[in-house]
Amino acid sequence: MMTVYLSHGLESGPGALKTQALKGVAEKLDDCEPVVMDYRDIAEPKLRLEHLLGVLAKRGDDPAQCVLAGSSLGGWLSAAVSARQPVLGCFLLAPALGLADYPETSPIIQAQHTHIIHGWRDDVVAPEPVIERARLQRLSLRMVDDDHRLHASLETILWDFERFLRQCSAPAQNH
Repeated sequence: MMTVYLSHGLESGPGALKTQALKGVAEKLDDCEPVVMDYRDIAEPKLRLEHLLGVLAKRGDDPAQCVLAGSSLGGWLSAAVSARQPVLGCFLLAPALGLADYPETSPIIQAQHTHIIHGWRDDVVAPEPVIERARLQRLSLRMVDDDHRLHASLETILWDFERFLRQCSAPAQNH
């Protein structure tokens, strides 16, 4: 069983459009359990990170069987968790990399599978630090003609997410 942790952004919530749409994709797949996180009462990125790590530990999920998916601050949280303990997958939407007020501005992503989608017109999280992280680690990156919310790219996101989850659940291949 693969567990998919979905983390919303700073000013968003568990009922947000992208979070619910991603949850719907995960629910369609066999052996895939979505866990929608709720950080609305936790403002600080560091405390949100501790909360996510705590939920992972409390549930007893094997990180090697977990996919962490998130948008903006939720994307940063997913990357930051993977920097501490390798995970099966990271699916990051406009991840909040390169922001000075975050505990770690560009965590080293440790995931068997990683896919990032970022908008060229993002005025909240500049594309450059995200492109640089992808370049340094040779991670899959899709740049789209969209802003930070990525709402115009929802169809592409959902298509990529389903493909990504299927990749993560496929038996390991020798490369």
